[in-house]
Amino acid sequence: MIGSKRWFKVKTIPDEDNINNLNSDKNLYRDRDYLWKFWGVLPLYPYNKRRTVRQEVVKDTIWTFDQIQGVFYVVVPIRMTVIRLAQGGLLVYAPVAPTQECIKLVNELVALHGDVKYIILPTISGLEHKVFVGPFAREFSRARVFVAPGQWSFPLNLPLSWLGLPGRRTQILPQDSHETPFSDEFDYAILGPINLGLGKFGEVALFHKQSRTLMVTDTIVSVSVDPPAIIQLDPFPLLYNAQEKGGDTVPDSLQNRRKGWQRTALFAFYFRPSVVDVPPWKDIWQDAKNVSQRNLRNYFGFFPFRWKPDWEESYELLTRGGEIFVAPVLRTLILNRAPQVTINWANRVAKWDFARIIPCHFAAPDTATPQEFRRAFNFLEKGSGDSPDSNNKVKDDLQVLRDIDQGLNNWKIVPPARDYNT
Repeated sequence: MIGSKRWFKVKTIPDEDNINNLNSDKNLYRDRDYLWKFWGVLPLYPYNKRRTVRQEVVKDTIWTFDQIQGVFYVVVPIRMTVIRLAQGGLLVYAPVAPTQECIKLVNELVALHGDVKYIILPTISGLEHKVFVGPFAREFSRARVFVAPGQWSFPLNLPLSWLGLPGRRTQILPQDSHETPFSDEFDYAILGPINLGLGKFGEVALFHKQSRTLMVTDTIVSVSVDPPAIIQLDPFPLLYNAQEKGGDTVPDSLQNRRKGWQRTALFAFYFRPSVVDVPPWKDIWQDAKNVSQRNLRNYFGFFPFRWKPDWEESYELLTRGGEIFVAPVLRTLILNRAPQVTINWANRVAKWDFARIIPCHFAAPDTATPQEFRRAFNFLEKGSGDSPDSNNKVKDDLQVLRDIDQGLNNWKIVPPARDYNT
């Protein structure tokens, strides 16, 4: 049953030993090393305790640091990337929560390669990224902080220092990358800011020339077959989403973890996909009563969803066989407000000779070409014939997002969507 203690005793999942060995000196870490005391600023799951998984992407050159975040049990990775500088020292792209574990893992790299010299906040709208930059910068007091232009806050537009960023060490990224102290090794392209009415969207794509690696924040994602390693450290959210109804027995197996991960992706991208029904309250209550051990962690047995038999088809249409793609939220609510600006940005990025992409969410690294990156934005071009939203089933899955878009338009909260070249 969900919530039973046997869920937490299983240790025979494929590759689990590899997961446990990702971080060196694992026995040195205790529960207090995972604590994040500022969780109340952005109260997302897992709240005050965040594990960190470090993985080496390019030997002695690039490392990713994954944590998790989510709403209820729709849990996805959030990722920081650290790059070794040729002249010594480290550059950090999109910091995550600086727990003691995270800082210890960074300091292991500092001991080998030199201090953190530069910290980049590559977004202007992603609070889940912005909230960590100030605390992270205070841990590395000699690092210079560069932030994407167009930063804003709601309801008042406050100075960056009031948002926790170190005033004397923080500056706006110039439009010309040659004006930065790391221009010999990196190029970047700034998207936006795109006007969204009450707010703005912007992102900085960063290209590391020597390793041919592109870093992006939210614009590009892909979904791996297996759940990311950071999520498999505690598979409970995956197994919760693998249920068919409250009270189901869900053994901890790789197959069920994958099932839960696929459904998590559908929730994360569509909010409420068309392949999910909400049963009558009396049925939800009856299923909850059948759960033998009801507690807060399993929401006292309540599971208010019923997955339709064809839900896996929606997943396959979303992920397109592992291709990189633009998330439905950005396609439906954001980038369509500035299609030409976005295409111009994508064209510039596609001129770089990268071989892999590291996004801040979902799978990483992705082996992808500039041509594949550019193709992901074809949906913005009128008559391109390459829109992922043209399939009738995808249209159904997007209905909630389109309803949100219509409501925002009716209330004149956001500017209308535009056609390419307008």
